[in-house]
Amino acid sequence: MRGGSKSSCRGGAGSFGILPGAKGRASPARPCRLGDAMKSVRTLAIAVGLFFAAGLMAQNEAPKLPPADPNAPPPSLQANADPGYDAALAACKNPPRKFPPIHWPATGPAPSEYQVTAIPDVIAAGQRWKFLWQDAGNDGDGIVGTRDGGLLIARNDKSDVVKLDKNGKASVVYTGTHTGGALSINAKGALFVDERGLNPAIWELAPHRRVLADKYQGETMDCIGGILNDLTADSKGGAYFSMGGLFYASPKGVVTKYGENLRTNGIILSPDERHLYVTNVGTVVEFDVQPDGSLTNQRDFAKLQDKTAGDGSAVDADGRVYVSTGPGVQVIGADGTWLGLIPTPRDIISVSFGGPGRRTLFILARGAEDSTGQQIANAAQVYSIPMIAHGPSNRPK
Repeated sequence: MRGGSKSSCRGGAGSFGILPGAKGRASPARPCRLGDAMKSVRTLAIAVGLFFAAGLMAQNEAPKLPPADPNAPPPSLQANADPGYDAALAACKNPPRKFPPIHWPATGPAPSEYQVTAIPDVIAAGQRWKFLWQDAGNDGDGIVGTRDGGLLIARNDKSDVVKLDKNGKASVVYTGTHTGGALSINAKGALFVDERGLNPAIWELAPHRRVLADKYQGETMDCIGGILNDLTADSKGGAYFSMGGLFYASPKGVVTKYGENLRTNGIILSPDERHLYVTNVGTVVEFDVQPDGSLTNQRDFAKLQDKTAGDGSAVDADGRVYVSTGPGVQVIGADGTWLGLIPTPRDIISVSFGGPGRRTLFILARGAEDSTGQQIANAAQVYSIPMIAHGPSNRPK
């Protein structure tokens, strides 16, 4: 404004009556009025708020990926990209339909702006996702929180497992996972991974490294068809997994198929392990779990938002189900009621509780900005957000 700010005024001690350049002397400005002072306070508050908001947004933004290592080994191959896949299918008694390998587009979308609205007892309004980690490649499916506040990430393309500690520091903790994908930790602390290379298998990585299951009806699991996808381990030592359909690998390694008319992906047990939830494109299907691990009473549990498909899944301590979808995490009550959406900056494929008190929600998003500033699709990013709800106390996910 010409002639200076109209809010410049003179007052007593503690007032805004000292003008720049006055060397501590009160400038002969007009007397302060309460409205002028309040206007100055509001202006200052807005300016400070914008400053901190800009800083917070910058903190939450992912940096560019580093340049690709020209000497890096080629990525690990999922079964359907392996040169021996056709021969493996031909050896099956009833060869399944061949699924083509993934071909990622050269470019991907930029992050989207989002606004988190409150979901009662789940998340407060205005929360923001915090960027934690990223990596180029088809990595990060089936993340799982650890009891010490960390997060485990299976890197499909590198056949290893990375751990982010509670401070976000990354280190490789397991190697040689044969294109290992999703991870699950059961209530007793045993860690399992699904290995997606040729001759796929469910492996226990800890406390003992051993094969849980690698055969279905006497043949390799390639004969099931499709790619080994997600899994959730039970306290008995077995694991449920999705591979086109729904399967259970018992503690003795016997694999049994369950369900009808399913195109499965994300899979998770309820906190008490009495129910199993599995995504079926636009719905979530529920089963009752029997004492021997078998499944009964298939039924639709919930419907997802229109034009969305479920991917990874998690549950909280109160039995709510969290499903990763394109626009974000869809939250479903323990009774199957759709409660709301936690929007995300990018499309996501996996979700897990973790952190202190298990009150942090982690997601695995797809896409990143490469070293040249180009948005690419084939990359993984991890973000976290504080929650009101918390994960189960009896197991990590």
